[in-house]
Amino acid sequence: MSILIEISENLQKGKAKIVKELVQQAIDAGMDPQEILGGLLSGMDVVGEKFKNGEVYIPEVLVAARAMNQGATLLKPLLAESGAVASGKVCIGTVQGDLHDIGKNLVKMMMEGKGLEVVDLGTDVSPEAFVNTAIEQNCQVICCSALLTTTMGVMGDVVKAAEAAGVREKVKILIGGAPVSDDFCREIGADCYTVDAASAADVAVALCKELGA
Repeated sequence: MSILIEISENLQKGKAKIVKELVQQAIDAGMDPQEILGGLLSGMDVVGEKFKNGEVYIPEVLVAARAMNQGATLLKPLLAESGAVASGKVCIGTVQGDLHDIGKNLVKMMMEGKGLEVVDLGTDVSPEAFVNTAIEQNCQVICCSALLTTTMGVMGDVVKAAEAAGVREKVKILIGGAPVSDDFCREIGADCYTVDAASAADVAVALCKELGA
């Protein structure tokens, strides 16, 4: 099992080339793709915890995520063949009128690092686009990001759009971003607010489990 530990440790250091080589070695040795994925996810878990505790910063997370993606790309076709199911599905985007995406991209990487399937809608996303994607792609969670006080109100429109579409009971709405708070989350009727990317990923996994993903 030491190759899984090696995969995890090199991922934490952001050594994408080595991670890719080790994942290929594990595949060639006939290891279960799900097990190999576990090695990648455990490494990303450590990075997420360290990020949450202020022990590493955004650049380290980005290089670890790049290493994760290198390994995951090799595993994707094998996981699809074996019928492996992601631990849940979420759609994510920065709300209408807001073009900031660094925070959103970081949350996406953390969520993928937890084994979630993520549909990235990009920036300037309308409430209808969030809700329609959640319905069409069968997402359990809608994740909305905003960096401007002038655009955070759109998150309330996303909640209303989900209600109008009759899917509010089936979809959880997770919000985040610099101007957003717990109070604001309660005020607009969203389900959860998280303070950072690692917490957002943990909460999304929990919400997907709650909805029986």
